[in-house]
Amino acid sequence: MGVIKKISILGSTGSIGTQTLDIVRKEADLQVTALAAGTNVDLMERQVREFRPSLAAMWTEEAAKDLKERLRDVPVKILCGMDGLLETAVCEESQVLVTAIVGMIGIRPTIAAIEKGKTIALANKETLVTAGHIIMPLAAKKGVPILPVDSEHSAIFQSMHGENRDRVERIYLTASGGPFRGRKRDQLASITVEDALNHPNWSMGKKVTIDSSTLVNKGLEVMEAKWLFGVDLDRIQVVVHPQSIIHSAVGYADGGIMAQLGMPDMKLPIQYALFYPDRRPMDTERVDFFKLGQLTFEEPDTDTFRGLALAYQAARRGGTLPTVFNAANEMAVALFLQHKITFLQIPELIESSMENHSVTDDPAVEKILETETETYEYIKKKFGE
Repeated sequence: MGVIKKISILGSTGSIGTQTLDIVRKEADLQVTALAAGTNVDLMERQVREFRPSLAAMWTEEAAKDLKERLRDVPVKILCGMDGLLETAVCEESQVLVTAIVGMIGIRPTIAAIEKGKTIALANKETLVTAGHIIMPLAAKKGVPILPVDSEHSAIFQSMHGENRDRVERIYLTASGGPFRGRKRDQLASITVEDALNHPNWSMGKKVTIDSSTLVNKGLEVMEAKWLFGVDLDRIQVVVHPQSIIHSAVGYADGGIMAQLGMPDMKLPIQYALFYPDRRPMDTERVDFFKLGQLTFEEPDTDTFRGLALAYQAARRGGTLPTVFNAANEMAVALFLQHKITFLQIPELIESSMENHSVTDDPAVEKILETETETYEYIKKKFGE
């Protein structure tokens, strides 16, 4: 066994967080020092009892109080709210912060962790989508590696390993196409929440699954890739690949294309980020080319799935507009999950929020968070919430 690597996790009870802990169970040289989550006290209690972190944080005061009561017999410091997230992020003992939290509340903890020189295993898209112009220069200044955990960005990262980044010609960002691939706009009018949550290939949280069905997820990934890999938007091409075997690829100046392939399993990119540049053995299903028979590719239909076109528009304009795109989508998905709006209203809400907004260039964190609140207010007003 090598040196113990200590990690903290933001969003430990979510999809990425729980899969990260599955890897910790398997690898004896990983140790958990701090965990933060939303309001799932039952699962957090089990995680604290099993992994014995020195710190556990819940988002609400009520959840933190409940957890404290349940864990009176365990020596663990319990915090709540943004203070809890920040303390988890900068936990003295840990070297790696896994940002598996959903939403823009991930920005401040990620910045705090970079300031403290922690390696970032990044699974929080919103951080780079809205604050990439702050995060990437800061990480470069501090010499902090940002290792992508997202399947597609991990694939791009792996396809660039050992290559000269100046020779990158194009990034091919693959998309499964979601459950409604091939359908036209009029066929999406009657889509239910249950239909949208039925993803053909990936097992993810509700928000990300809905984002995948609208292709907004791919739009967020395009914005993230722009910052992570320092490439122009025009050099990022979304490719619909229904089998989800090629997780993304990178084209180089000589015409060569490097791709990363594998079965759809989030544990691979998580483990790769935790042990980079090492590749640890994994007990996972292997690709059987003969069983697959073929891999197919299509152009995305941005007329039907407007979310992707709007993401490119927001990213091109920059400033606070990607924040509006992201916040409007978060609110729209929440309303859709509550059966308050239709599936097709999700991109409509994003578009009207973007049109309503007056862009600020190069926004500071405060302005980004203010823009998020303004977007929420605009939508609430629209729906008389």
